[in-house]
Amino acid sequence: MKHFAILSLSIIFLLSSCSKDNNNETPANDFRNFNSQICTNVTGVQALYWDYAHGLPVPLTQIPTIANPGTQFIHTQYPGLGFTMPAGYSATEITIPQIQALGVNVVRNDNNVVWRYIPSLSLQGNVGVNDVLALEINNMFSVLGFNGSPQVVCTTNETGIIAGTFPSAFGARLLRFGNFTALVWARTMVDTTLNVTFTSISVSVAPTTEFDAVVFETFLPISFQLLFIDNDVRDSDLDGFPDNQDNFPFDPTRH
Repeated sequence: MKHFAILSLSIIFLLSSCSKDNNNETPANDFRNFNSQICTNVTGVQALYWDYAHGLPVPLTQIPTIANPGTQFIHTQYPGLGFTMPAGYSATEITIPQIQALGVNVVRNDNNVVWRYIPSLSLQGNVGVNDVLALEINNMFSVLGFNGSPQVVCTTNETGIIAGTFPSAFGARLLRFGNFTALVWARTMVDTTLNVTFTSISVSVAPTTEFDAVVFETFLPISFQLLFIDNDVRDSDLDGFPDNQDNFPFDPTRH
């Protein structure tokens, strides 16, 4: 049995026409006072990204897009995992047949920003979501050379049943450690008949001073490329004209 976690998020867009003058504004500034619906310890862009990771509605006025497109990544075994990343980033495919692991690591050239997504991973036995999170977080600490105790800003632990049969769990952590901020989440589903835990994982980490900007420059634009968005909503160049009404959908100076 192969399980793929799909980015399925309930997102509310307050869509409106925008003048080209607004394109010079930093999107992160629009959410400086945003309050999370589920974590009182965080505000602003980090609160918005935390809620987004939980599938909660967030009031984005535009679909986040890559401002400085770089190379494109398409997973050789899972073409649905494909996107364009910003210039200055590179992607490494994750394919581990022994545990049916499919995913990608997107890393900025200075190694200080990482977006890691594994939609499919199979682990033998009944593996708890907190164990999956601990493994990912400890690996992140090791890669970034952190040996101390992190500040846990927000935490989520939820359990449920899928299709009336399969135990499931979702866990997330918003962490600050050293000079970095990270949002890590994992979702598990256990097939007790096969004695297998199907897992999906996401890691977003950047320097704390850059985190808000990177959310809008990198994390959200890549994530949104994995969602199906109709062209009567998508505005790739953010000029206020949907792609299906724009003769130059990637040029904000013409439409």
